[in-house]
Amino acid sequence: MPDNKHRQRLGLTAATESILEIAVRLLLLFVLLYIFVIAIKLLGVSFKLMGKEAAEAIFQATTNPIVGLLIGVLATSIIQSSSTTTSIIVGMVGTGSISFESAVPMIMGANIGTSVTNTIVSLAHISRGEEFKRAFAGATVHDFFNLCSVVVFLPLEIMFGFISKSARFVEGFLTGFSGAEFSSPVAALTGPPAKAIAHLLGDSGALTAVVALILIFLALRYIVKFLKSLILSKVENFFQRFIFRAPALCLVLGIGLTVLVQSSSISTSLVIPLIGAGVVTLRQIYPYMLGANIGTTVTAFLAALATGSHEAVSIAFAHLLFNVYGTSIFWPLKNIPIYLAEKLAELTQKSRSIAFVYILVTFFVVPAVLIYILK
Repeated sequence: MPDNKHRQRLGLTAATESILEIAVRLLLLFVLLYIFVIAIKLLGVSFKLMGKEAAEAIFQATTNPIVGLLIGVLATSIIQSSSTTTSIIVGMVGTGSISFESAVPMIMGANIGTSVTNTIVSLAHISRGEEFKRAFAGATVHDFFNLCSVVVFLPLEIMFGFISKSARFVEGFLTGFSGAEFSSPVAALTGPPAKAIAHLLGDSGALTAVVALILIFLALRYIVKFLKSLILSKVENFFQRFIFRAPALCLVLGIGLTVLVQSSSISTSLVIPLIGAGVVTLRQIYPYMLGANIGTTVTAFLAALATGSHEAVSIAFAHLLFNVYGTSIFWPLKNIPIYLAEKLAELTQKSRSIAFVYILVTFFVVPAVLIYILK
């Protein structure tokens, strides 16, 4: 910031500086969002360059819905971002590299994988007895909600196509039943730059895919970091004083904050210290966790707009509907995930190593081993 003399010379007031600072931050945010959607488009270009054989290899790897689910779990657990995983899936569906039906279980798996972050965050309380018990239960209730939702809806999807048919219906209703092409202005703005980048990379499908994945990861990372610095520091005290009194308000807050920071991992991890400290209870925080799951689906819609594809928009709706359906069942039946989380937290009191085993086995070992066996 300029010193007082410079400020007087430039005629800048504190209010003017504040407005300029906000304008610069918003501009930087839009630049990051633009890079993100270009990266999604670039990923689609890379799959086209790699040709039919690469697409068929990916498709064959994910035709088994159980394998698709486990790929979603493992990939998201490793990347620590369901936004990145779902964005990649949406981009692949948009180019036909994987089928819409094959992608639905992967989206479900990403929901499970994203809950590993706040579970890891809860380990920071591991040396403090009851505090750790509360924090670990608060974190794993997110895990168990996602697991319960998958237990209900994956069989329905396999047998009846419940999620995929619902998503296609909603997408068709919103874009019209006439069969007109979906025209995305975002796709029009990002297509030419993506093709130009691919050309600069020698039209190499593999190299273009690597660059696209790096850009997706970096763009999302800095979008999240940027928004976190702008928002989260200002709301934590507000959480403690006002929010967790009304369940519906908690749900809305979970949705809204996750949309703003583009990361359910961050928005859910934010409240773990509050649970550990006893500021809020597990039952108070539960609707907030459900809202965070719904809010994180916005990233998939942003990625879908970059592709300009009906199928990509449909998979974004599948992501949204899976979480909405899960919330509609396991909010009234909240005692199930809450009970499971509390019992697991009680076990960790007997042996803290159970917490580490749970994370490693649930999110990494079991998915990796089953993918190897089933493929």
